[in-house]
Amino acid sequence: MANRVAIVDHGLSNLNSIARAIEECGGTPVVTGDPRELQQANRIVLPGVGAFPAAIARLRASGLFDALLEEAGRRPVPLLGICLGMQLLAESSSEGGDNPGLGLIPGVVTRLTPTNGERVPHMGWNEVQPVVDHPLLRGIQGGTDFYFVHSYYLSCPQPCIVARTPYCGEFVSVAAKGNVMAVQFHPEKSQRAGFQLLQNFLAI
Repeated sequence: MANRVAIVDHGLSNLNSIARAIEECGGTPVVTGDPRELQQANRIVLPGVGAFPAAIARLRASGLFDALLEEAGRRPVPLLGICLGMQLLAESSSEGGDNPGLGLIPGVVTRLTPTNGERVPHMGWNEVQPVVDHPLLRGIQGGTDFYFVHSYYLSCPQPCIVARTPYCGEFVSVAAKGNVMAVQFHPEKSQRAGFQLLQNFLAI
């Protein structure tokens, strides 16, 4: 089935909105917690809200952790991490201690540090400024606002940085390494620009 998109269900997401958004953008969403379903997908979305340690524990317990590593490296299938899903792709996170992640994007997850009285969690609309051209952001003007809800962010090497957002100093809001891509914001809640990003992902 063309553009069959496996949306990973690790129990820490509201998956209805992302499934509807994928469908409206031309994909066929399959919400699943079954590692075998990932083998049948043309693309994988790893969403998430909540705490890093709990999400990683659930991925490991379900077998999804190893399945994600296999599918991202074997074919390799395009993989998009969203919000907590972006952080799960990192090598490790300081949330709740030192917790290893999937390691599909090099870097570590750390807590936002307010610099000018900003509030953490970072909630609401904020701009995304590309630093390189990338197919994920095709047709999206620099400085476009997307919707964020998070307290942690992925700090990764320069070659993996696609876009930054000026909050708490500055943090990486879009990252990529090969077929693995990640956004700190919620495209499914970001109206037209978010749907453009999802359409771009489906076209990669």
